[in-house]
Amino acid sequence: MGKFAKWIGAGLGFATFGPIGAIIGFSIGSFLDKGGQDSNFNEGHPYSRPGAGSSTTTGGFAMTLLVLVAAIMKADGKVLRSELDYVKKYFVQSMGQESAAEAIRLLRDILKQDIPVQDVCRQIKQHMDHSSRLQLMHLLFGVSLADGELHPHELSTLKLIAANLNISNADFESIMAMFVPATDWAYKVLEIESTATNEEIKKAYKKMAIKYHPDKVSYLGEEFQESAKEKFQKVNEAYEALKKDRNIK
Repeated sequence: MGKFAKWIGAGLGFATFGPIGAIIGFSIGSFLDKGGQDSNFNEGHPYSRPGAGSSTTTGGFAMTLLVLVAAIMKADGKVLRSELDYVKKYFVQSMGQESAAEAIRLLRDILKQDIPVQDVCRQIKQHMDHSSRLQLMHLLFGVSLADGELHPHELSTLKLIAANLNISNADFESIMAMFVPATDWAYKVLEIESTATNEEIKKAYKKMAIKYHPDKVSYLGEEFQESAKEKFQKVNEAYEALKKDRNIK
């Protein structure tokens, strides 16, 4: 059994209930360890985020990601092989071949269902912190552009998800600039205007470096923390590009 199935068997946290639980419930049984996993998903799970007010687990984050990925993939009315390959590649890199196969198998089941995006997002917003929600958006943009094109319907769905996850327009534009080429991409990544002074650029970089630091999602485990490094690297690339362009010391 791969990590993916073990995460599900050990704990889904908030994703056990509500609309997310309803979506995954009909097929989740095949992923449970028949050898005696605790059926109380939300208790004593080693990946639970420390601190009160959050029940996000690695398994819950993975399930949430798959449900939203399905919503994105269905947005333009067709599910492309390139999108499935992107998701599989992501899970292979994060957790290995066996777990990736498990994730894709569950995703195929989820794709057969209607996804109540707004209800799902309300559940996520209630239980998941801002850093994890930003990480979800980053991964969803990657899936959307897996075929090299951001379809208008996919963009509309991404905006709907962001709005219902309480992600600001500045954060949304910052993440999109990491994927969609634009002449002012570096400014957008740092969430500043092109008229910003050199000192404002430095301050913006420090702020974004803190916001997107991989340690912000360390409680999700090494697999998801590794993908968070991509956002952090883009922030550094944006700053280096502006430093070079403006000769900032």
